[in-house]
Amino acid sequence: MFTLFILLAIIISGLFIGENSLSIQMENKNQAPTFTHPFGTDWLGRDMLARTIKGLTLSIGVGILAAFSSAIIALFLGLLASWNNTWDRIVTWLVDLFLSIPHIVLLILIAFTLGGGFRGVVIGLALTHWPSLTRVLRSEMLQIKSMEYVEMSRKLGKSKFWVARHHFIPHLLPQLFIGFLLLFPHAILHEAAITFLGFGLPPEQPAIGIILSESMRYLSIGMWWLAFFPGLALLIMVGLFDWLGKSIQRFIDPFHGRSL
Repeated sequence: MFTLFILLAIIISGLFIGENSLSIQMENKNQAPTFTHPFGTDWLGRDMLARTIKGLTLSIGVGILAAFSSAIIALFLGLLASWNNTWDRIVTWLVDLFLSIPHIVLLILIAFTLGGGFRGVVIGLALTHWPSLTRVLRSEMLQIKSMEYVEMSRKLGKSKFWVARHHFIPHLLPQLFIGFLLLFPHAILHEAAITFLGFGLPPEQPAIGIILSESMRYLSIGMWWLAFFPGLALLIMVGLFDWLGKSIQRFIDPFHGRSL
């Protein structure tokens, strides 16, 4: 509940932050954290608290779209693997192939090929974060296929689509939801990473990766707050949602939770 409150607070605050709060104010440049500017100001006098909240809102949007898209891809491939042995081998081969390639390298290649930006980053994240969840869903599918009620439905002449809709998908929804929550923080971190490296969101957007990248040149002159507060806010948000996903996973599957 606390994590959802934090999420809503960041989103609502980010939506209400206008251009005036992010505008250049040279008379306030290079100020250390104060009561007026809790996160300080940058070299252009922009309030770092407003930029950080706006960046987190942008990261949340990217993370939700990417994690949701990855979850849908994983669900589709998991259902495809249950179709027959041939499709199962193909899906298994795809999962092993994508897992054998370093995440960040493949993400950079896809985002760079698509021209970067919001669209390139979301598509890149969606196409690189599905393998682990697909493996979990495939394992669940193998167990469901052997259930007596599934065999009974098939003997009664129900089609594979009917079986998938009424037996497979309802059973997979809890795992799919947990997978979405666990993919969300990974997507945010990877978005920040490739944006920091210059392959993600454009510089004119106040993304956390952009803020951290720009702050590197000012750390040597003592402007530590430019990187510290945005980086800490990102880590706290990622940690909260990772904890939320694992807590729900332990609640739904206590045996799995004790085995971690």
